[in-house]
Amino acid sequence: MNFDEINKIIDKFNQSSVRELDINDGEFHLHLSKNENAPESPVQPAQQPVQANEPATKVEAASRNSVSSSNQIVAPMVGTVYLQPEPGAKPYVESGKMVHAGDVVCVIEAMKMLTEVKSNVTGQVKNILVENEDLVEYDQPLFEIEEK
Repeated sequence: MNFDEINKIIDKFNQSSVRELDINDGEFHLHLSKNENAPESPVQPAQQPVQANEPATKVEAASRNSVSSSNQIVAPMVGTVYLQPEPGAKPYVESGKMVHAGDVVCVIEAMKMLTEVKSNVTGQVKNILVENEDLVEYDQPLFEIEEK
């Protein structure tokens, strides 16, 4: 393929609704993607426990901003919320218990990716505003925290 053919392919790709394109032509390989945060490695399904030493996905940065002025921890993304690491296990947090800044309070699964939601403040959990396995919206309040 020459440079002009590659440019035509890129232009057509940009004008189309296709999200990813992969072309292999002998030794030539072209991969185009409109997905900004494409996962680089697979993540375990929700039925398995989330381990503390797992790397957090890029949404961790969003969860740092997840406590608003009213001391609510909000969902950094749309997905299914899990309040415990695995079925039958103890919940990450309970109403009335203390949490510290950086503590995992739940995980949200979206497209087979698990994202830890962490508390940004130290305080007491006043209310848990969602049930385990609820579908949550972006910026939906999940917990109310009384800052200490």
